[in-house]
Amino acid sequence: MSTLKVIVSHIAEVAEGIRHFTLVDASGGELPGFSGGSHVVVSMPAGPRTYRNAYSLLSSPSERRHYQIAVRLQENSRGGSRFMHEQVTVGTALDITWPVNLFAIARLGHKHILVAGGIGITPFMSQAHELLRSGANFELHYGIRSPRHAGFIDELRALLGDRLHCYDQSQGQVIDSQALLARQPLGTHVYVCGPAGMVDAVVGSAKRLGWPDAHVHYEQFLAPPVGEPFSIRLKQSGLVVDVAAEESMLEAMEAASVEVPHLCRGGACGRCELEVLSTDGVIEHHDHYLSEDEKRAGNKILPCVSRAKCSFIELNL
Repeated sequence: MSTLKVIVSHIAEVAEGIRHFTLVDASGGELPGFSGGSHVVVSMPAGPRTYRNAYSLLSSPSERRHYQIAVRLQENSRGGSRFMHEQVTVGTALDITWPVNLFAIARLGHKHILVAGGIGITPFMSQAHELLRSGANFELHYGIRSPRHAGFIDELRALLGDRLHCYDQSQGQVIDSQALLARQPLGTHVYVCGPAGMVDAVVGSAKRLGWPDAHVHYEQFLAPPVGEPFSIRLKQSGLVVDVAAEESMLEAMEAASVEVPHLCRGGACGRCELEVLSTDGVIEHHDHYLSEDEKRAGNKILPCVSRAKCSFIELNL
């Protein structure tokens, strides 16, 4: 996948555990255009390993002199978020992918309800700019743990005014997704990004209320979990690739120069789906893409976030 070379021009703490990075083109030119909801994948060389994590673009799509991303320091970081918080400084050079959008605004929607929780606010920052520019009818509902965890809250208040609705969990305030969606007019689209419980609640409410699936949009990039070491057998090439405990299958294959198509690296898009031929253990699915029936069948895997509890897994690759 082709990459862009950027320089970190500014870093700011925007909330507890969240850093805001401004990236500029290394050659001083404009960066490629993007649409609201897009993300880039940042490569982070950490000694013998390279981590690659997806981060939503925060800046206005009309601004091409820089990109902005935000990174929350994960409590159980495998290394990526820790690298961004501890190793990256102003002037650091990074490689990023071209922007990709898996969470775009539905252009024909009559109204748009944006629901964010915590760091899930990030894709809505660029979407809000885009919706304002187009004159669309929309609201942003933002759930926070407490004021010190409320990233970008002042910027959003200035930008959105009464379109912004905040819910402070420390004050007992929660988003009632059932009530929120029940009062929306026909033709409304809902978008949700945040903790798994929030995403499940909004999607479940929409389903119970009879919302068309095409009107319900969600994004949740997952980090590959830590597990037990195992080996991948590649049927077509005959290669054997070892996967370490804190390494994803995709990362292990990339380190072995095995090309695997991918986009989000977070279990959402399905681009990296591979066929499983056999295993002497069980597959541990962690993606949001495969259906429950496909997961039970055990013949597909998304190597960006899923792994196996086994000594080997054989793939048709």
